[in-house]
Amino acid sequence: MQEKGTISIHTENIFPIIKKFLYSDHEIFLRELVSNAVDATQKLKRLASIDEFKGELGDLKVKVSVDKEAKTITVSDRGVGMTAEEIKKYINQIAFSGATEFLEKYKDKGDEQQIIGHFGLGFYSAFMVAKKVEIVTLSHKEGSEAARWIGEGDTQFEIATAEKEDRGTDIILHIAEDSEEFLEEARLKTILDKYCRFLPIEVEFKEEVVNDPEPLWTKQPSELKDEDYLNFYKKLYPFAEDPLFWIHLNVDYPFNLTGILYFPRVKNEFEVQRNKIQLYSRQVFITDEVKDVVPEFLMLLHGVIDSPDIPLNVSRSFLQADSNVKKINSHITKKVADKLGELFKNDRKGFEEKFDNIGMFVKYGMVSEDKFYEKAKDFVLVKNTEGEFYTLDEYQDKVKPLQTDKNETVVMLYTDDQGLQDAYIQTAKKRSYDVLIMDGVLDSHFINMLESKLEKVSLKRVDSDTIDKLIDKDEKQDSVLSENERESLKTIFEQALEDKKPNLQLENLGSDEAPVSITLPEFMRRMQDMAKTGGGMGMMNMPNQYNVVVNVNHPLMGKIIRSKKEEKKTELARQAYDLALLSQNLLKGSDLTAFIGRSVDIASR
Repeated sequence: MQEKGTISIHTENIFPIIKKFLYSDHEIFLRELVSNAVDATQKLKRLASIDEFKGELGDLKVKVSVDKEAKTITVSDRGVGMTAEEIKKYINQIAFSGATEFLEKYKDKGDEQQIIGHFGLGFYSAFMVAKKVEIVTLSHKEGSEAARWIGEGDTQFEIATAEKEDRGTDIILHIAEDSEEFLEEARLKTILDKYCRFLPIEVEFKEEVVNDPEPLWTKQPSELKDEDYLNFYKKLYPFAEDPLFWIHLNVDYPFNLTGILYFPRVKNEFEVQRNKIQLYSRQVFITDEVKDVVPEFLMLLHGVIDSPDIPLNVSRSFLQADSNVKKINSHITKKVADKLGELFKNDRKGFEEKFDNIGMFVKYGMVSEDKFYEKAKDFVLVKNTEGEFYTLDEYQDKVKPLQTDKNETVVMLYTDDQGLQDAYIQTAKKRSYDVLIMDGVLDSHFINMLESKLEKVSLKRVDSDTIDKLIDKDEKQDSVLSENERESLKTIFEQALEDKKPNLQLENLGSDEAPVSITLPEFMRRMQDMAKTGGGMGMMNMPNQYNVVVNVNHPLMGKIIRSKKEEKKTELARQAYDLALLSQNLLKGSDLTAFIGRSVDIASR
C-alpha cells in the first residue's frame, strides 16, 4: 500500500506560523513529543484496566535517543499506536478550529497571549527543529498493519506500510542545519530535566530513567511525613535552606488542583523571585511565570502547582484570562490564610519564632488584598523592642491606658532603626511607653494600611517629634526660663547655627531629656519611605525638613544664658546641636571634623 495526499488545513501558511510564531521557544518540541508519547502509553494502561486491551503491557518506558551521525532524534513509546486511518485523522487533519481566521487575526500582531486553541498542534512543533519527520507506528489493535508517515514541513505528506514488530510509535526527527544544537546529549538532557522530570510514565534517555513518575504532589498528604516534603524541596531547589513549612493543595471541586507550596526563609530580602513556583498540567511542566494563578503577594513562595483546568494557549506558553484562574487564585489565597491561622492557633510560640521570616508574606498580603487582610488581621503579629509579640488587638489593649492622646487616639510608637533611634526609645521608656519595631522593607506601607483600617489609631516614629508632642495629652510643662531668657536663648542658637538656617523650636521638656534633639516630621519620613519602595513622587531628591528642638528646661540652657562670653555661648549652642546631629548619624564631613576639634578643646579646658 502507498498513498499520497494533502494535509487538510485551510491555508498553507500554517507551517511558517507553527515554526516561527506559535512555538517561539524551540526547545519545547521535545516536551510536546514526549508528552504525546506519555499520553499514548496512559491510554493503553486505561484500556488494559477496563479489559479492552488484553495483551501484555510489558515495559512502558518512553525512550528518547539521538544519533549524531545520522542527525536524528527519536522518541519511542509502547502505547496505543496508530493505524494508517488514525494517522490521517490525527496527524493530517490538524486539530485546529478556524485556522484562517486565526491567521488573519494574529499573524502580524505577535501577541501570543491572545491565542486561543487546543493542544492538537503539539506534534507539529517537531518542524521547528526538523526538516523531515517520520512516524513509524503499529496500533495495539489485533491484526493491525504498521504504517509510516513522512512529512517535510509543508502540506505534502506520504504514508505507506512499514515494518514494525512491536506496538507503539516512533517519531524520528531529521534535524535541520539551524537546529543541530539539539543533537548534543547535554542539551537534550537539560530540556528533559526542565519539562519532563515529573511525567507520569518513565522516560529513558541514554539508558537512564530521567524522571520521577510519582512526584510528591500526586500522593495523599496522609501518606507523607515531614521528611518526604523536605526531601522533595531539596530536589526542586538543591541549594536552598530548608523551608519553614508547607501547604499541600489537593482540590477536586469545583476545579482540579494539586501541588505543594513552601514558605522559604526570606526575612527582609524583598525580591519577588518569580522563577520559583512551577506550573504543571498533568505533570507536564508548563511555565514558572505563574502570576495569574498565584496572588502577587505569594510569588515569594516556592513549590509546584498542577492543574489540568488551567486554560493555556495553543503553545501552552501563556495562561489565559479565565474564571477558573480567578477561582484557583482565590482558593490558594484562602488555603494560605487558613494554614497560617491554623499554625497560629495550634502553636503560638512556634508561629512567633517563624514570624520574622513569614511576616513579609503576611504584611504584603494584607496590604494588597482585602480578603486576605480580613483573615490575617487576627494572626498578624507586631513585635516591640523587648522582643515581645502581640496581635493587633492585644497590642491596642496593651498601650491604650498610657498611650491615648487628648483626642482619644491610641498612639503606637515605632522605630525603624533601633541603634540610631536608641536615645528616643529610651526617652519613651522613661514614660513607660512601648515602642514597636517596624524595620521591614514593607513596613511603611503596612503602617499606612493599619491607620486606614484601625479606628482611632495613629502610628508615629519615635524620633519624629518630642515625646510630649508624639502623645499629646494636653499636659503643659512650665519653663524654667523667663520670657526674656527664652528670647535670648533663641537668638544665641540662631547665631550659632546661622550657616544651617534651622527650623528652631523651643520646647518646655523634662530636665532629663536631651538638650537639643533633631526630629523629622512623620509626614516627611513617610514620604521618604514610600519613595524608597517606588511610590514617593520624587521625594528621594527633596531636602530633609528637619526640626531642631531646643529643650529650655535642660541645665545646659541655663549655663549658656549665664555665660559671660559671647563666643562661649555660641560654642556651647553649636556643640549641643552637633551632638543632636551625631545621635542621628547626620554629622559628617567638615562639620564632624570641627566638632571633634571643639570637643577636644572643651575637654582640655
